[in-house]
Amino acid sequence: MKFKLSDNDGSSEFHPRPPPTTTTTNSKKKKIILLSLLTIVLISASVASAVLILSVHFQPSNNDQNTPTRLSKPTQAISITCNKTRFPTLCTNYLLDFLSSKTASEKDLIHISFNMTLQHLTKALYSSVSLSDSISALSPRVQAAYDDCLELLHDSIDALSRSLVSVAPPSSSVSGAIRLLGSFDDVLTWLSAALTNQDTCAEGFADTNGGIKDQMANNLRDLSELVSNCLAIFSSIGGGDDFSGMPIQNRRRLMTMREDNFPRWLKRRDRRLLSLPVNEIQADVIVCKDGKGTVKKISEAIKKAPEYSSRRFIIYIRAGRYEENNLKVGRKKTNVMFIGDGKGKTVITGCKNFLNGTTTFHTASFAASGAGFIARDITFENYAGPDKHQAVALRVGSDHSVIYRCSIIGYQDTCYVHSNRQFFRECDIYGTIDFIFGNAAVVFQNCSLNARKPMAHQKNSITAQNRKDPNQNTGISIHDCQIRPTPDLEAAKGSYQTYLGRPWKLHSRTVYMMSYMDDHIHKCGWLEWNETFALDTLYYGEYMNYGPGAAIGQRVQWPGYRVITSTVEASRFTVGQFISGSTWLPSTGVSFLAGLSS
Repeated sequence: MKFKLSDNDGSSEFHPRPPPTTTTTNSKKKKIILLSLLTIVLISASVASAVLILSVHFQPSNNDQNTPTRLSKPTQAISITCNKTRFPTLCTNYLLDFLSSKTASEKDLIHISFNMTLQHLTKALYSSVSLSDSISALSPRVQAAYDDCLELLHDSIDALSRSLVSVAPPSSSVSGAIRLLGSFDDVLTWLSAALTNQDTCAEGFADTNGGIKDQMANNLRDLSELVSNCLAIFSSIGGGDDFSGMPIQNRRRLMTMREDNFPRWLKRRDRRLLSLPVNEIQADVIVCKDGKGTVKKISEAIKKAPEYSSRRFIIYIRAGRYEENNLKVGRKKTNVMFIGDGKGKTVITGCKNFLNGTTTFHTASFAASGAGFIARDITFENYAGPDKHQAVALRVGSDHSVIYRCSIIGYQDTCYVHSNRQFFRECDIYGTIDFIFGNAAVVFQNCSLNARKPMAHQKNSITAQNRKDPNQNTGISIHDCQIRPTPDLEAAKGSYQTYLGRPWKLHSRTVYMMSYMDDHIHKCGWLEWNETFALDTLYYGEYMNYGPGAAIGQRVQWPGYRVITSTVEASRFTVGQFISGSTWLPSTGVSFLAGLSS
C-alpha cells in the first residue's frame, strides 16, 4: 500500500473513502473453487517427478495421532543451513518436524526446504479457496484483495515448483534424467518473485477489517518467512559455473554466437519481430474495433492464445481506443506478443483506481504475468486522474518480458514493474507519485521518464522500489534515459518538488546511469519514505548522469546512497549483468546495450 505525498511534513498520508458493496454469485464462486482445485492438481502433477525423487529425504514425522515427534536438537547440517537465513528459529523448527532432516546433508536441506515451502503454499491456496463464499457480501476492495491473493498464490506455487525441479538431485530410482528448468539466476528470480507475491497479497488487505482479513492472515502465516529462508539458503551457494558443488542441475547455458551477435540456438524469426514493419508480420490474431479483423476485443484475442506455448503467438491490435475490464495475459499464456500501430494510435486504457474501492494491484488497465510477454508500439493508459491516487496503467509480472516503443500514461503508480525480469526500451512514461514502482529486476534503457504536474501540496517521486529482502535479485536500473518535466510541470516547477525515488521497502534498490536530468529534479535527489526508514539499508546510486538536475554536490547524505565511480560496480546494473539480457533479449529482436555503452 502506497500513499500520496504531502508537503505538510514529508510523510505519507492518505484518507480513503468508504467503498460501496457489491455481491458475487455463488455459481461464480463454485467455479473459482473447482478451477483452483484443478490448478492445484495440475501443479502437483508438474512436479511429481521431483517429489518422487525427494520423498526419500522428505518424510513428515507426524504420527497417527497428529503429534509431531521432533528431533531432540538440530543436526549440524540444520544449524549451518538455518544460520544462513533471516529467520533461523523458524527454519530450525520447521525442519525439526521432519524425521528425514536427521540424516539430511546441507545439499539435501536445500530441496527439502523448497519442497516444504511448496507444500505450505499449496495448503494456503486450498484454505483460501474455501473462503470464497464468505466474501460475496463484502466490499469491492476486500473482494479484489482476495482475488489478488488467489492469483498470487497460484503464481508462487508455479515459481516454487520450477525452482524445486531445478534443484532436485539426480536419482537412480527414477528412470531417465529430470527435465532441467532453470539456471542459478532463474531460481533466484523465481524465489524473489514468490516472496514479492506474498507481500503484495498481504498489502491488499492492509486497509481492510474483518474476519476474512484475519483468516487470510492465518492462511499466509509464515509463508513470506519460509520463502525468504529458501532464498537465503539457495543464494548462499553462489552463482559460479560449478555452483560450489551444490546440486543445481542446470548449469549456465554455454552460448555460441552468430556473426550478427545472436546465439545460434535462437530462431531468426523471433529476433526480427521487433524490427519488422507491421505489414511484414504474420499475426495469429488481428484485433479491430470495426470488425474487419479476427476479433473486436483484445480479451477475445488473448483467449485464442495457447497455454504454455513455446512458440511466439502474435496479436496485432489495430489503431483504436480499447477499454476492457480485467484485461490481462495470465500466467498460463506464455510467449504472447502484442503489436500496435504506434504510440497514441493503439491505446489500451482504463480508469480503475484505489479511491473507488479496489487494490492497487487490481487497478491496472492492462496486466501481463505469462512468461515471455512482449509489447511494441502501444499506449497503455489509466485516465483516472491525480485525485484518484493509485491508478496503474500497466502492470508487468512476466519473466523475460519486453516493452518496446510504448507509452505508459497515468499519474500515481503509472507503471507497476511487479516482479521477475523485465526490459523497457524506447518507452515514454508519464506520472506523478511513484510512477515507476515494484520489485522486478528491470532495466529502462533509452526511455523518456516524464514527471507531470501533481495535485496541490504534493511532491513527485519517479520511483518507489520495494525490495524487502537483501537476497532478492531485484531493483530498478535506469540507463541512458531522459528525465524531463511535462509542459504543465515545466510551467509550475517552482511550486512542486520532483525526486528520483523513495524507499518503499527496507532494501530498496534503484540506480540512474548515464541519463539526462532536467532542472526539475530537486537538488537533494532522493526523498525519504518516512523519516529515517531504510536510509542505511537501501541502495541508491548515480553514475555519470548529466544535465542541470544531475549535480551531485547537494545530494542526500544517507548511508545507503552512493555516487558510483567504479565501472565494475555500475556494470552490475546493465542489461547484460542485471537481467542476464545476453541470454534472452536477442531472441526478441529488440536492440539493446548489454554494457554501459556501445
